[in-house]
Amino acid sequence: MKIEIQSKKGLRTVLSIVIDKKTIQNKMEERLNELKKEVSLKGFRTGKVPTSLIKNQFGKSIYGEVVDKILRESSAKAIKEKNLKIAGQPKIDLKTFGEGKDLNYELQIDSLPEIVLKSFEKIKATGYKVKIEEKVISEKIKEISSHNKQFKDKKENIKAEIGDQVIFDYSATVDGNKFEGSEGKGVQIELGKNLFLKGFDEQLIGVKKNDTKKVNSILPPNHPKKELANKKTIFECKILNVKNSIETPIDDNFAKTMGAKNLDDLKKLVENQITSQYSQALDSITKKEILDQIENSHKIDLPQNLIDQEVSLMTQNLKNEEKEKHKINNEKIAKSRIKLGLILNEYGEKNNLKVSDDEVRSAIEKQIKSMPGQEKMVIDYYKKNPSASQSLKGSLYEEKIINLIKTKIKLENKSISSKEAEQIIFKFNKSSVENFDDKKTKSSDKNKIKSKKISKK
Repeated sequence: MKIEIQSKKGLRTVLSIVIDKKTIQNKMEERLNELKKEVSLKGFRTGKVPTSLIKNQFGKSIYGEVVDKILRESSAKAIKEKNLKIAGQPKIDLKTFGEGKDLNYELQIDSLPEIVLKSFEKIKATGYKVKIEEKVISEKIKEISSHNKQFKDKKENIKAEIGDQVIFDYSATVDGNKFEGSEGKGVQIELGKNLFLKGFDEQLIGVKKNDTKKVNSILPPNHPKKELANKKTIFECKILNVKNSIETPIDDNFAKTMGAKNLDDLKKLVENQITSQYSQALDSITKKEILDQIENSHKIDLPQNLIDQEVSLMTQNLKNEEKEKHKINNEKIAKSRIKLGLILNEYGEKNNLKVSDDEVRSAIEKQIKSMPGQEKMVIDYYKKNPSASQSLKGSLYEEKIINLIKTKIKLENKSISSKEAEQIIFKFNKSSVENFDDKKTKSSDKNKIKSKKISKK
């Protein structure tokens, strides 16, 4: 095997590799002898078929198999011998080949750049700790209460109003015909929320217990049965009951219905939830502040094939005209991602940072605990998607690196109110929109933090 550097320009190296015909012939004979033990042809017992007959019948495919193996093995050996850190899949260009000939090919390799880490000591950033005010906690608990209303029966002759709960059975038809799912029993809706079908609620205003009400509505465009989408539908509704909401006292009993030990415990749980949501947003802002400075302080040449791969991944769900329209911006974002990835990985390796399988399992268990009632769904997801665990491991690795970097930079920690947190997040989002007007690429999702108004669920 002969290896020569054909050319070297920037991060791209082209190697010329020659495998002499004798080596190929020896590999062919080895493979033929292996097949001789396995092949069974008419008129011969297994293991007794002449090598010449096997070669005559399967020669071309065996040659192709042998050459493919030689290419893989010799490419790996050449890369190792020249001490190249490859970026992406090398390209092979066959020059001469064929039985009785030397195998001559070129191996085009894009290498990873050498990363010379700059000192992080001059980097400045701000970390935030949010103090949640009692008023905010109380408002959140009231919001929770409003979404967990209690209802009591209205008298039979009292009509339903907005905010009341109506319980009914229905039988529906499209063009006078029944359809799958056209009947419902004990359906409960709160008038005014419009959670059933558009315009359905308002037609039940004024009904009383034991009334029969005909409601005209239109099935949704995303109906599971395509033939029923956007179809005019008549619902014959039998009103079983009408209830009005009663104010839920916010006390220990209410707290227990929410899974807390008492009202003080519920307040603490709500405070932790709000704090966690703000912290996630603010940590992302601090992280971007740090990463922008790291990126700007390093000058690195990037292999074009990695840039092309990243752009392809970012735009895989876009139409060709969209890809072309935002080509320059997408390439800029791809370069930023690759550059930061290489720098952070180098820093992680220099500091011998690793993520153990136990840490991954612990992170998955944390996700499971945070999603009560959906434990099996989370477990099944990771079982069926091995790449999800690998992705989680990558996120944990990056988190370790960022946390270590925070200990090396000038990090100013500020204690702020929830109102100040909202202002910081709003300002950051506004800046992100101005800097990245392409909302259809993944870059917008990465750089824009969603508003941290607390979830109603």
